[in-house]
Amino acid sequence: MTSSFEFPTSPARLSDAERDEALRALREGVAHGRLSHDTYVRRMELALVARRADQLAALTADLPPEQGRLGRFVTGSVGAVSAFTVRVRRAWQAERLPKLLLPAPAPYPLRIGRDPASGLRLSHDTVSRRHAELRMEGGQWVLRDLGSTNGTNVNGRRVIGAAIVRDGDHVSFGSMKFRLAVQ
Repeated sequence: MTSSFEFPTSPARLSDAERDEALRALREGVAHGRLSHDTYVRRMELALVARRADQLAALTADLPPEQGRLGRFVTGSVGAVSAFTVRVRRAWQAERLPKLLLPAPAPYPLRIGRDPASGLRLSHDTVSRRHAELRMEGGQWVLRDLGSTNGTNVNGRRVIGAAIVRDGDHVSFGSMKFRLAVQ
């Protein structure tokens, strides 16, 4: 009579639930920025062909464990406080920005740049000779970047082509920053 200890046994086959759990952890890792897309794709392929639980565990070993309810609350609270401090800093800096008064509407645009012929001449190394132009179109002010080297930004976003601007917007030409104001 033989016992089961005498026969070699192979490890149990992975269940679909185990494989799905590993894939979920990998998806969360890429969604939270802990894995690059390339790493995610490679690990996903390895998870689909894995035969043992230890192979799956190795694919997710460097990812932090899922946070519980308290962990999510603390992380969310820290994020909210951090966002609040960023808003306060921006508000503080906004009041300190020099004002750029919007001109009276005219049939021609206000040219902005280092060129001496510009209507608004900014003598700074980060400002292009022909940097941007501001014009009234359809009752709204439109700021158009003229292919500047260091870019034109409105409220922290790069202007590609043109953007509508209004009183209180923050604009920058290269590293020169202003707050738009109505006369």
